[in-house]
Amino acid sequence: MRRRQAGLAHTQRKERLDRDFQQIGDTIAANEMEQLQKQMDVFKQNLEEFAWKHRLDIKKNPVFRSHFQQMCANIGVDPLASNKGFWADMLGVGDFYYELGVQVIEACMRTRTRDGGLTDLNALTRMVEQMRVKEGMKRQEVVEDDIIRAIHTLKPLSGGFEVVKIGEKKMVRSVPKELDKDQTGLLILAQKNGYVNVSLIQKELRWDMPRIEKGLDLLLLDGLVWVDQQGQGGYDYWVVSYFAMLD
Repeated sequence: MRRRQAGLAHTQRKERLDRDFQQIGDTIAANEMEQLQKQMDVFKQNLEEFAWKHRLDIKKNPVFRSHFQQMCANIGVDPLASNKGFWADMLGVGDFYYELGVQVIEACMRTRTRDGGLTDLNALTRMVEQMRVKEGMKRQEVVEDDIIRAIHTLKPLSGGFEVVKIGEKKMVRSVPKELDKDQTGLLILAQKNGYVNVSLIQKELRWDMPRIEKGLDLLLLDGLVWVDQQGQGGYDYWVVSYFAMLD
């Protein structure tokens, strides 16, 4: 009987200790959250003061803008991607990425019949820069980071716009269809010379003919390559996206 009572008392003490530890833990967590909230409020205030002080640099200097955007992203703030609210009003660039997104769409539409909807990011950036110069927007220079962020704003449109990395190149895909593994492999292989052919694929990738033919046919079907029927290795399949063809 005494053993049973002792066991019951031990269980009750353990439960009481667990409750006490839980209360202490809750109190500590609440205090830490309060301190964290105070720190975040101070940081937000400092960030706002910094943004106000350097607002012209944020608007006109693409490198400074990129660093500022990264700093904000680290705390979950995206001030330049909104066209309304405090940040947009203070910085005066609320429509910047939406405007840039429209120009990206226009540039991709211009080249889609030539590159099949897969455009080199560097070439696209230069194309957009040329468009902005023609439209009198030279004062606000853009860089690749701006183009990437602008493309992010296009996701709700479900148009397939996305930045993809193929080998060492960053490409902008402007069609919903994704590349399969073999297409990607051929595009990576073509980065050295700008083209692939059957002999090169057999040598480097060691594919059999049915696989080679299927991969090349898919690239042709999607409009990602042009065929040179007088190539040194038979037919050469040139990847249009690897050439900066600007209007």
